[in-house]
Amino acid sequence: MRWLVDGYNVIRRAPELKSREQESLEAGRQALCALLAQVARASGDTFTVVFDGAQAGGRAGGGSGVSVIFSSARESADRVLARMAREGGAVVSNDREVRRAAERAGATVVTTDQFLARIDQARRLPSEALADLKSGEEDEPPRGPRKGNPRRLSKKDRATQRALGRLGPGRHPHTL
Repeated sequence: MRWLVDGYNVIRRAPELKSREQESLEAGRQALCALLAQVARASGDTFTVVFDGAQAGGRAGGGSGVSVIFSSARESADRVLARMAREGGAVVSNDREVRRAAERAGATVVTTDQFLARIDQARRLPSEALADLKSGEEDEPPRGPRKGNPRRLSKKDRATQRALGRLGPGRHPHTL
């Protein structure tokens, strides 16, 4: 699966990444890329991390399975993510505008908090417990009257759960 990650948004929501960013922006970016490279090795997925850049922007390598894009001064990272979402994949961001644009583009949307919680869970739980989580059937309170099976998640929520399920070591014997 292709993941599009709102770089600074993720860094600033994870305490260990945020503390590295306080050392320097570069340290925060490197810590995020190292974490994603670890997840990429375990899941076989690819990650594109988008950061706000300066001047002309550019691309860089972020490790195995991770590429980095810096937006130009004329275009925000949010706009780059929205544009890339049209090509498919899962977009990771807590930014409401980024999530809306990704949904309109037909991409799977995963909040930063869901993404980080799933990675943390994959690091702590044994493979058997992760296999149970991959089913995507978590208890959530109903959101109001809906048609169909009241116990079944919405199509959008099921797509999010499938995407999150790919982040664990359940696909491969390696652990994160």
